Amino acid sequence: MALDELNFHSLISHVQEYLINNQDKFLQQNPIEILEAVYQHESFTDLWNYCLEKICAEPEMLFNSDNFINLKAPLLKLILKRDDLVLDEIEIWNNLLKWGIAKNPSISQDITKWSNEDITIIERSLHGFIPLIRFYHISSDDFFDKIYPLKELLPKDLFDELVKFNIAPNRKPNIDEIQPPRKPKFIHDSTIYDSIIVKCQHFAVFSSWIDKKENLHYNVRNIPYKFNLLYRASRDGNAPAAFHAKCDNKGPTIVIVKISNSEKIVGGYNPLFWNSSNQNSSTNDSYIYLFTDGKDTKSAKVSYSNGDNYSIRNLAVYGPAFGGGDLIAYLDGNNWYRCSTNSYPKIDGIPTGYFKVDDYEVFQVIKK
Repeated sequence: MALDELNFHSLISHVQEYLINNQDKFLQQNPIEILEAVYQHESFTDLWNYCLEKICAEPEMLFNSDNFINLKAPLLKLILKRDDLVLDEIEIWNNLLKWGIAKNPSISQDITKWSNEDITIIERSLHGFIPLIRFYHISSDDFFDKIYPLKELLPKDLFDELVKFNIAPNRKPNIDEIQPPRKPKFIHDSTIYDSIIVKCQHFAVFSSWIDKKENLHYNVRNIPYKFNLLYRASRDGNAPAAFHAKCDNKGPTIVIVKISNSEKIVGGYNPLFWNSSNQNSSTNDSYIYLFTDGKDTKSAKVSYSNGDNYSIRNLAVYGPAFGGGDLIAYLDGNNWYRCSTNSYPKIDGIPTGYFKVDDYEVFQVIKK
């Protein structure tokens, strides 16, 4: 009997090892089903820990899943309790609200149409989750835009303290303990990305595109590149000369651009180097890209150069320039330009003509 039990545990260990090493894509495609199946079997400890860490590292696979609304409450609580969940608190709130509404299909998606009874129903559905939201790490703008209109969902004493805190952030809240911000345990000092536009998940996507892994992306724990911030327009000046002073002759770079009055993020990858020679370069490895929703990496689109002589343009009077008009930083970094799709297949959604940007960054890309 003891031998049979030993063999059984050995089999479980081998099964878990195989699934962890080979079924990453399956977890991405079926996170709810996998979580619930593993949760029901206490013997799958290693696989359970792997699934939780993977989902906390790449939460969009769970929260953007069509089946997210079917996730059982105990599992959702386990995830929201974790310190290593890589998701803004306001996004956690938004997803929790989406989940709560889905559990009560008779209630309108439009919160302005909620009756007092609707509010009571949602409050009861979310009551056990409210302590898991780290409200003090939500910006004042998001608090007043997205939480204040739903103040009835929060305990009155908590809501009153949050209002005071967001009006006077230097005032010490009248509570015993504020939860610390979440700290992803897999991110170390050497891999923190100093971007004010994108997050670590975006760098995993950039890395995947560099290696032309268009379908199965790297995750944030196995990114094979380092990204060093060379230039930020709002910090270093948005003139072409400032860009070239910081970025010329630094090797491969990724350019990240936040479009004004939009959630869109665009940019490109230069596998060669920038200079001020007014010469053009040919390559098949450069790309331009678009995130139609900068907060959702699944909204990404990429287009690789066709290899023509204008793939990378090194123009002293311009900032980063991709193609013969495909994506160019004009005479100042606040204005970008796209007039044609000469060197890169068209990406629907990138503005045509001149468009304003809030900021842009350039990161040096170094193979680890």
